[in-house]
Amino acid sequence: MSNPNTEYQEALEKVRDLIKGIETAMLTTVTPEGLVSRPMKTQEVEFDGDLWFLTMKDTDKFLELRHNPNVNVSYVGKSYVSIRGKAELVEDRGKIKEFWNPAYAAFLDTTSDDPNLVLIRVEAEAAEYWETGNKAKLMKRMLARLTGHDASHSEVNQTLDLEQEKTE
Repeated sequence: MSNPNTEYQEALEKVRDLIKGIETAMLTTVTPEGLVSRPMKTQEVEFDGDLWFLTMKDTDKFLELRHNPNVNVSYVGKSYVSIRGKAELVEDRGKIKEFWNPAYAAFLDTTSDDPNLVLIRVEAEAAEYWETGNKAKLMKRMLARLTGHDASHSEVNQTLDLEQEKTE
């Protein structure tokens, strides 16, 4: 029987490797009208099950997250990665200063002391990825289906469970 903690650590390492170096992600939130996605700069911290983003309180995404914390974060790099999770709005001045860099000053036209700044912490629940090298596998799978052959052995994506058992 495999160790659940080992599987969790392996899943974290896989996601960490897949998204490393990808500066921009697409954050999808839930609105009354449906889903909305927008580009966000991922904070430069090693993925440990949480993703961090910086935003302003006077944005639609802030209001959307207050009403519904369910989100999806997508990355495109050496692979396609889709991370499902729950968002939490974090108003920690120390943490905001830790993530702050001069690019934000220009982009957001503010300083790290602005009380309108807030962090979004996404606690990842699951990640699904498609490695870009799988084009050949995808083509084989499509060809197998078209010709009536068994395509079940040609997986093109993987899903990783990132929810760790909660202990009290």
